[in-house]
Amino acid sequence: MTDLTTLLEVGGPVAALGGGAAYARANHPGVYWSTVGLPISTARLLSSYGSVMEACGLTVAPSRLRMLAVKATTHREVRPVPPRRGIIRPTSTGLRLRLRLAPGQEPADVAASAERLRHAWGVHAVYVTTIKPGVVELRLVGFDVLRQVRMPRKVDTKFLQVPVALREDAMPFIRDYRAVPHQLTLGATLSGKSMYLRHLIAGLAPQPVALVGIDCKRGVELAPFASRLSALATEPEQAAELLPVLVKEMEDRYDLIKARQGIAPDTPAEEITSDIWGLSESERPVPLVLFVDEVAELFLVATRKDEERRDEMVTQLIRLAQLGRAAGIYLEVCGQRFGAELGKGATMLRAQLTGRVCHRVNDEASAKMALGDIAPEAVSAACAIAPERPGLAVAGDTSGGWSRIRTPYLSLSDAAAACRESAHLVPDVPALKPFLPEVAVRPVESPAPVVEPRPATG
Repeated sequence: MTDLTTLLEVGGPVAALGGGAAYARANHPGVYWSTVGLPISTARLLSSYGSVMEACGLTVAPSRLRMLAVKATTHREVRPVPPRRGIIRPTSTGLRLRLRLAPGQEPADVAASAERLRHAWGVHAVYVTTIKPGVVELRLVGFDVLRQVRMPRKVDTKFLQVPVALREDAMPFIRDYRAVPHQLTLGATLSGKSMYLRHLIAGLAPQPVALVGIDCKRGVELAPFASRLSALATEPEQAAELLPVLVKEMEDRYDLIKARQGIAPDTPAEEITSDIWGLSESERPVPLVLFVDEVAELFLVATRKDEERRDEMVTQLIRLAQLGRAAGIYLEVCGQRFGAELGKGATMLRAQLTGRVCHRVNDEASAKMALGDIAPEAVSAACAIAPERPGLAVAGDTSGGWSRIRTPYLSLSDAAAACRESAHLVPDVPALKPFLPEVAVRPVESPAPVVEPRPATG
């Protein structure tokens, strides 16, 4: 009886501790990793590093000098040599360590064994990054960071860079307009496409850039950010008037580059290899980012007159995509589908959009429109996005690389508040003043009148 009582006294706290760990793992994976997962995975890595590397085929035969030294001093069997391991650096989401590859190895050998390493060390995922020739970094992620997205507290960004989402390797996904000037973002209804757009606008609002919007859904997506926009078109007719102005602005900037850098005035814009960043800061025009929400609305036509207007707008968008980068004009095109069925020029415009972000789509053809021409293997990953995870997307570019990302939640009121706080940064672009959106002012409620009590009368 005494032994049973003692067992119950000891087992109660142990069961409570185990239940607490299970609860933390399910609901607070970051806390579980820091307290339980990190020590366990570190111990597994340290105790089994050599055997795991040998089982994964990541060891090489030792040098002849090493073999002679081991036999002369220990008389033991000489084992294969694994890559030299660096210091283990714990993080809030996993572990990092660098490996110096043995002679004859390449980073692809380690990347091919990433799944084996994940199971051997009990982590969620393993990613391999090349640091320099002969050195790779293993980034071990302890849990699914895309289930509950928490952006890093500090992200080093520069001008025209926006940390808009979190990658599956726990690194921030940064939208860099200098590196990837134009981007296509596709996604079905409720896929998180609007959330992605909010983060972009809220991230660019504090920067000295001109933001221009084309939202043919009566402005329901971009109108809340009107206080920070330099121009806004909410109907195809207004977009048809705005796009020629943007093309003219681009041409004027090319003329400025020609005049300041000694380029002949009759040189075609297509042959100018320099850009506005070669100008002095006092002469440099402000960068301009054009957001096109639901681009298919620009392609829909009902009459012959609408078809002519559509062809003109598509031609102007293509010109902006082809020549806008050097003039500091960048495109952010969003929609649900974007293929050849939209009409003439759609495929040509898509080819100019270097960056691609594909949220959940309704069919495989839509995923192929976004990723099929740059990263065919990413199409299946985009088709596997579940409706229960809004904001999850596959991001790729023309280099062929791709990764899963997820945008954290940002309410519309918070994004609009960020734009109102930065309203004083709206740059002066004379050509866009006719399209400056009207900012709705909330009426101020007058305070209730104070009723003075009547003096008491005798």
